[in-house]
Amino acid sequence: MNQFVNRWYRNHTLLYKVLLFISTTFLIVYLFPKSGKFKYTFDKGRPWQSETLYAPFDFAIRKSASEIDAETLEIRENSTLYFETDTLVEDRVFRAYETKFSTTVLDTIPKSKTIYQLGMKLLEEIYQYGVVNENYNYPPEKQIIVLEGQKQIHATTYSELSKTENLRRRIEAAIEKAGYAAYKAEFVSLFFDVVKPNLKLNEALTEKIIQEQLNTISPNRGSIERETLIIAKGEIVDEAKFEVLKSLEAEYESQVWTSSNYNLVIAAYSLLVALALLMLLLFMRKYRTEVFQNNTKVTFIFFNVLLMVLLTTLVVNYNAKYVYVVPICVLPLVLKAFFDARLGLFTHVLTVMLLGFIVPNSSEYMFLQIIAGIVTILTVSELYKRANLFISVGQITLIYILAYFAFFVIHEGSITNMNYETFGMFILGGLATLFVQPLIYIYEKIFDLVSDVSLLELSDTNSKLLKELSNLAPGTFHHSLNVANLAEAAANEIGANAMLARVGALYHDIGKMENPTYFTENQLTGLNPHDELSPRESTDIIIGHVIDGVEIAKKYNLPDRIIDFIRSHHGTSLVYYFYIKEKEIDQFAKEEEFRYPGPKPFSRETALLMMCDSVEAASKSLREINSGKIDELVESVITRQMEDDQFINANINFKEIEVIKKVLKSKLANIFHLRVEYPE
Repeated sequence: MNQFVNRWYRNHTLLYKVLLFISTTFLIVYLFPKSGKFKYTFDKGRPWQSETLYAPFDFAIRKSASEIDAETLEIRENSTLYFETDTLVEDRVFRAYETKFSTTVLDTIPKSKTIYQLGMKLLEEIYQYGVVNENYNYPPEKQIIVLEGQKQIHATTYSELSKTENLRRRIEAAIEKAGYAAYKAEFVSLFFDVVKPNLKLNEALTEKIIQEQLNTISPNRGSIERETLIIAKGEIVDEAKFEVLKSLEAEYESQVWTSSNYNLVIAAYSLLVALALLMLLLFMRKYRTEVFQNNTKVTFIFFNVLLMVLLTTLVVNYNAKYVYVVPICVLPLVLKAFFDARLGLFTHVLTVMLLGFIVPNSSEYMFLQIIAGIVTILTVSELYKRANLFISVGQITLIYILAYFAFFVIHEGSITNMNYETFGMFILGGLATLFVQPLIYIYEKIFDLVSDVSLLELSDTNSKLLKELSNLAPGTFHHSLNVANLAEAAANEIGANAMLARVGALYHDIGKMENPTYFTENQLTGLNPHDELSPRESTDIIIGHVIDGVEIAKKYNLPDRIIDFIRSHHGTSLVYYFYIKEKEIDQFAKEEEFRYPGPKPFSRETALLMMCDSVEAASKSLREINSGKIDELVESVITRQMEDDQFINANINFKEIEVIKKVLKSKLANIFHLRVEYPE
């Protein structure tokens, strides 16, 4: 049992990657559309590149979306409206008319049975088909059925219904025609008092009847029998053949994904996704060992791949025309900010390949996204500069538009029916890409990563920690600035992360704040406190600045990548001066007791910091300063470090070390203001 536990503990990082790999594969396959994949690709207006195709089975030719929409619109336009009448309203209106006429109108109009009968006739005309309660703005010829309860009273058109807004004009016309224009105002007032609407649209019943008619729309407009020639090789895919091929594709996918072979198709999808993710893991294992060994970083990369698949799936399920709003280029941007361009592009390409299973027009989509990803990697540099991001987003959006324009011309042969709405989608996608800045900040907090934006903030010498260093240990602060300049210049020359190297150099000696006077650069009075200590005590203080630096860094919440510089800037090197002094006292003194605890530098940035730190510190001890002495100093310091195997764990080669030497020699010559000696 103990052996099993020990074996599991030793391999727990590998087991975690296996579980991460399996779970990510499962989630991506779960997000995939539940349908088979048609094995042919085709575009309208282009030649059929595959072999001559015959119908593999009987299938129906499906109507296009535009045809279905046209039929739906026709049914709605020709549908009948159902109004309900309230018979009690009409009775109350006639009684109110009689009462009003006898009590009000008789006071102003001489009693006349003819006038009374005129009003009754006019009311009968108004209520012949009914009075609607509002203007529904239907066309005049719209068919109307008036119901009383569940019984149909009569059928008419919308123009025959009386509308309250037309009441005044109708009454005035009838009164004038009868020759009673003098009493027009009284009649209008009377009718407006008594006339009430008695018809109301039954929206529920009307919509129910429309839906019943819509359900009768056939999704098909013909059929193709098995073994019928669909298209020959090289034949142009015109409108008619395109619809037939789309129908075959839909039928094929619906038949492939059945309950009988569900598990088989799922297994096939899982295999493809697993292969893509496996390639990503193998790439990291071979070319990005540091990333591969860090489970947090591997989890971060897999999470971003899964996030892009999830966002694209949600958008496609909602409306596929918005697929280009999803800012896929955020993926290479984020990975380049935290890692490097090569890993970002490799991950982006694999992710786009996976998205090809989800999106329509997958070949066109993959081409656009891969090109956009390449442009992202090539154009975006120094992401911490705000202008750079805006410029790069503009370039990415322009590439999208140009590529889409080219595809449209290839498919349609003209630009007459260009869908400019898609250009708006590209612009929205570009604007969404700007969200990468706050996203990077969020990722830093969640995954404890460091981007160039954070490094820029840490490089501010007015920060609280560096201010404290300059106050407590001004000599160390000046030394750190010099080392930072050297490290940045060397990193630029060998293609390392210059910002990371600079920030690491600024903070590498913060541990000296605990005992600043025990380090020569801070000794202003000429008194050396080490004179009163034994070599072992002095060694403990000198080595202790590394441990103190790590503790201070954690107190101020410095990122782990910066703490790595503090831990490794002396590696396991020997405190040579005090070791020799101890040997004079005790010839059996052990060398291991006078070495830094390490670890040794394990990246190019930490390795070049060790070189820059040692060379800059040693240069202060030069009594005679000239080019020859500087060259000799740089060679001896770095050669001694190499012989001591300090760079054995760093991914740095001899060529890069030689470049670093050259940079250090040049920069030190500038620092000491060496000039060419002219003859007298």
